[in-house]
Amino acid sequence: MEFIDTYDLKKIDKELLMEALTHSSYSNEHKECKNYERLEYLGDAVLELITSEYFYLNTDYKEGEMTKKRASFVCEQALSHYAKDIGIDKYIRVGHGQEHNINDTIIADTFESVLGAIYLTYGYEKAKDYVLKIIVPYIERNFIFFGDYKTILQEYVQTDKKSLEYVVTKEYGEAHDRTFEVEVRIDNIVYGKGIGKSKKEAEQKAAYDAYKKSAK
Repeated sequence: MEFIDTYDLKKIDKELLMEALTHSSYSNEHKECKNYERLEYLGDAVLELITSEYFYLNTDYKEGEMTKKRASFVCEQALSHYAKDIGIDKYIRVGHGQEHNINDTIIADTFESVLGAIYLTYGYEKAKDYVLKIIVPYIERNFIFFGDYKTILQEYVQTDKKSLEYVVTKEYGEAHDRTFEVEVRIDNIVYGKGIGKSKKEAEQKAAYDAYKKSAK
């Protein structure tokens, strides 16, 4: 696993690492395996602390601005991007029914679960070093992830004092492979539409569609 060598994680607890890379669809088929959900929960909290500390110590932003900045760099699209960039996505274990649907939600969750495994193995300082090496270059470039368009659209709407809502118009597929269609409505007018494998993904795509039209 390339990211193990890149970030000097050779002593990571191998059992925890395999758990971090295991989706529930795989553990359902292999009863002896644990899935990543508990580690994801821990990794999410560690990630929030690390990024919150970074913005507090390295900027003079007010609370609201720090919150928005943090959200834009730990959104689902951002985490999925990081995981793909360092190669975590290639090692995720899923069940047979999920093999062709390793979506951004699963990949982002795995980024957090691997962080949880790093934290339990090495402690906070090593986890922080790992996260900052990955994320800070994006922060310094003021990189805008796709997921940030929902925030951008919200700010645009608030400026004009308009109402904004996301409405699921269609939902289909098997329980393990759902697809959602969402409309974003501004003052009850449909401005954008999006399709995704989760409601969050569909909302973000609808927001991007609406933003492009609103910004013209």
